[in-house]
Amino acid sequence: MADNLLVPAVVASALLAVGVAAGGAFVGNGVENARVGDRSVTVRGLSERIVKSDLAVLPLRFAAAGDELTAVQADVDADLAAVRRFLAAQGYTNAEVDLGRLEVTDQYAREYQPQDIRARYRVAQTVIVRTANVDRVQATTRSLDQLLRQGVVLQDFNGPSYLFTKLNDVRPAMIAEATASARTGAEQFARDSGTKLGPIRSATQGSFEILGRDEVGYEPNSQMFKKVRVVTTVNYRLR
Repeated sequence: MADNLLVPAVVASALLAVGVAAGGAFVGNGVENARVGDRSVTVRGLSERIVKSDLAVLPLRFAAAGDELTAVQADVDADLAAVRRFLAAQGYTNAEVDLGRLEVTDQYAREYQPQDIRARYRVAQTVIVRTANVDRVQATTRSLDQLLRQGVVLQDFNGPSYLFTKLNDVRPAMIAEATASARTGAEQFARDSGTKLGPIRSATQGSFEILGRDEVGYEPNSQMFKKVRVVTTVNYRLR
């Protein structure tokens, strides 16, 4: 009787052992597949290109000082007329030349007066040139000595600002170039690691940067030629 019960028990134990082994193999394969599925590589792709500014802004600020406001204003008006003649001779249209802020300072009306007041009134006027003809602006800055010869002294002159406003014209091609660069790096990584490159899991596009072509030692807006840069980050699945 005991022998008859022993045989089913042995069979049941054997079946249980097989089941546990099969279950262990299944779980093992699941972990292995999960690890394979999680394998990925994150790469960055860069696109840069040199572009020429398409807009230039040139502020010309001049001032006069004295004790008689009408006389000071007359001096500023004379300088303004000289500046307008100069810009017209340079080839600028009226639409490209605009008046900026007019500043009038009465030293006696200030809350904190200087110790030595040499002139009561100071009047400053700014003329702003805004044009798409960036080459003309560059030539104009080299001819500003003509204003000095006419007695017009520019105040706080820092040169023109050159701007690139056509980013949308280069954006699609640069994104494509940066994405292709990222894929090239991912393919190289896959070859080196003995795997195959899978589909994209995620991708992010960095912000576009507009820098001066010569990044060291120069203000970006002072340079006519710009460097446009974008970096994309792409995560690829590895098979």
